[in-house]
Amino acid sequence: MATKKKAAGLTVKLVKSTIGSKKDQIATVKSLGLSKLGDTSVQPDNAQTRGKINKVSHLVTIVEGK
Repeated sequence: MATKKKAAGLTVKLVKSTIGSKKDQIATVKSLGLSKLGDTSVQPDNAQTRGKINKVSHLVTIVEGK
């Protein structure tokens, strides 16, 4: 039986508070699955996710999946 290859992902961590950020940036952080400071989320490595991360790059850090 063939084994499925695990899809590569990005681990995103919220390292700065969204207080004082623009509404669209707050919505982007929430769409990445982050709400509290220090939250982490695994997201698929695709153009849409990279665009979201680029928009809030000053609030998050990225660890590329293994």
